Amino acid sequence: MDLGLKDKVALVAASSQGLGRAVAEELAAEGASLVLCARDAKTLDQTAAAIAERSNTRVLAVPADVTITDDIKRVVSAGNERFGRIDILVTNAGGPPAGRFEQLTHEQWEHAIRLTLLSAVELTRQVLPGMKERRWGRILNITSIAVKQPVENLLLSNSLRAGLTGFARTLANEVAAEGITVNNVLPGYTRTERLEDLAHMMAEKQGISASEFRGKWEKEIPMGRLGEPHEFAAVVAFLASERASYITGTSIQVDGGWIKSLL
Repeated sequence: MDLGLKDKVALVAASSQGLGRAVAEELAAEGASLVLCARDAKTLDQTAAAIAERSNTRVLAVPADVTITDDIKRVVSAGNERFGRIDILVTNAGGPPAGRFEQLTHEQWEHAIRLTLLSAVELTRQVLPGMKERRWGRILNITSIAVKQPVENLLLSNSLRAGLTGFARTLANEVAAEGITVNNVLPGYTRTERLEDLAHMMAEKQGISASEFRGKWEKEIPMGRLGEPHEFAAVVAFLASERASYITGTSIQVDGGWIKSLL
């Protein structure tokens, strides 16, 4: 299937590793040019070089922290200067820390708001005018299965990703008539660096090994295994494509059946 991405430019946030990198690789494989950003400049440059070599596509790497508005403006400006436009935005950021309400400080809440909610809002603010002018755009937010079924001990993620979902669903209606779609993609338990870190942290608290704790997750998933980043990325690439022109305002889970709700 030709997804119609060969002449498109995609900005993928937090794309030096994990789901962000997998999405960048998938979009590049479809022929899209890329603007990548992440905090670690060295890892980001290595990722950009690897994707450019493998896919023979144009890749611009811009080190940035998406909790800082000026950094976001700099990334978008660099992308527009290099490629002339940004057609596809994939918002993404490292997840906020785990913890119960009594364990989380005011400062942690403020940082999580900037990381999980405001980063997506500000990225959208910067790219939306150009999309409106061209009357074509795709905005995709990487959120979490937590917006449909809260995950124990992830109060910050459960709260703020739900807020992002409300933002995206409302924005989708505001811009639909201008050829712009807005969707959320919800990763389930997927084999990434963050999931490994979370498994080690939770296992240590319970006095078991990380592999034993991962086994608990696998038992909750009807498919009986963790997801792979490329499986998630394929859904994002489809939603970013010409083929998905009539899909907007949705939150689609890629979770192996973990969510138990009907919708």
